[in-house]
Amino acid sequence: MKLLSATVCFMVSLLLSGPSMAEQADFDYEKFTQDYFAAWTNVQKPNATEEDLERYLSFLTDDVGYQHLPYSNDDSRTPEGKAALRKGMTYYLGIHTEYAARLTNQAYGHNVIMIEFDTEAKGVHPDNNQMLTFNHHSFEVLEIENGKVSVIRHYSK
Repeated sequence: MKLLSATVCFMVSLLLSGPSMAEQADFDYEKFTQDYFAAWTNVQKPNATEEDLERYLSFLTDDVGYQHLPYSNDDSRTPEGKAALRKGMTYYLGIHTEYAARLTNQAYGHNVIMIEFDTEAKGVHPDNNQMLTFNHHSFEVLEIENGKVSVIRHYSK
């Protein structure tokens, strides 16, 4: 009887985990990476719109965690994660007068995507109206949950 009970429990656990395992196996990391990066770069361009921002945010979970070293050390997921990113990104939306980014490397595996990219940008900072010019080499580690980014860890100099 114990063997039958254990077998039934095992079969039920397989049935319950089956759809999520199938969804993970069907996840197209390559397409997601390309679409995510395109949405990200569109938000940075001089003519970026709120629609561009919402398109980018559609790739994220509502409770997304965001870490941008050295500026933000905390990657905790919070219920207002996406709302906080929306607020911060809206403030800076359209500040670039020039923007270009090139994806230089990508790798992915079990629910993680790593992207590496070069960025060149010019713009005017909204707080002090000072001209910004930068060239960055950056990489991000994206944790994926149910087909969306749940944690972003951004690294650049």
